[in-house]
Amino acid sequence: MDVVSLPSSVVGRYRRFSLYNSPYPAHDAGHGIDLYPASNVGVSPVAGEVLDTRTVGCPDRSYAASNDHLILIDTGVNDEGSADAGGGGAVARVLHVDPAVSAGDHVAVGDPLGEMVRSGFFGPWVDNHVHVDFRDPEENLYRASGSLPVAVETPVVPAPWDGTGRVVDTGETYAVLDAPAHPAPDGETYATLASDGGVPLDGGLPHYTGGGRLDRTLDGRVGTDTRAEIDGEPEALLFLGETVGHGSARTVTWTDTRVTVDREPVTGLSLFASREPGFGAKIVSRPDAGQPSFSVGETVTVTVESVETAERLG
Repeated sequence: MDVVSLPSSVVGRYRRFSLYNSPYPAHDAGHGIDLYPASNVGVSPVAGEVLDTRTVGCPDRSYAASNDHLILIDTGVNDEGSADAGGGGAVARVLHVDPAVSAGDHVAVGDPLGEMVRSGFFGPWVDNHVHVDFRDPEENLYRASGSLPVAVETPVVPAPWDGTGRVVDTGETYAVLDAPAHPAPDGETYATLASDGGVPLDGGLPHYTGGGRLDRTLDGRVGTDTRAEIDGEPEALLFLGETVGHGSARTVTWTDTRVTVDREPVTGLSLFASREPGFGAKIVSRPDAGQPSFSVGETVTVTVESVETAERLG
């Protein structure tokens, strides 16, 4: 078992997804995926039998719950067929859901697993979501690292951007812009911010060490090329006129850059695939770190510049 592929029938149940927008080992090289349901109910991305549920500790954050939860689901024993269920016989590890299921229960794709929790693993700008990664049944099912690469069979279209936009939503640590516009706002097509060359990007730029590109395919599946190299030298990826990363497979190593808004440094940009028609750039900014806050209605300009050492959060 080399890779677990999630079909579009599974991924399409969620309004957003990301393979790389996290600092934790479970997401290294796209070995985990975060799925954002339309409500606070944790919708199952797999079918199978619940093997175990466990309460686990998480970082102590003032805005978050004191505990998180792990749900293990054996996707090799389900009524829908393992290929359609997305697990391919692996054990799915679901996090950030307070389980309303127990060992021995059988679940189908789309079944509610419980209410999502605001986990201490989240940055304060991160919305509640379902995390899932997959483990070979013979491997340790409880440790954080060691999961299989995750692929999605849903195409992601690039959204080009010139760096300008109007603020349409804010929180204490983020601002969402009305630009770039979703290039296919039909409510079904996923898009993410694009490099200057039209590559759809994923991850926290530059605040997480690495990111990804959602155009690399293997056997027709989006983002499944896990080889260390593709023929030729690693490609430089430019964003808003600055080189932000290099990669020859789907994983990208960010270069040392800084994101600014109206020339004021911020933490960065949160990059993910979204099918919401109101798609736009999400700025991460922490006023407690001396970074600017934003007001709905103001128009801003985002730029990227090279620095000697980028500020990384993980």
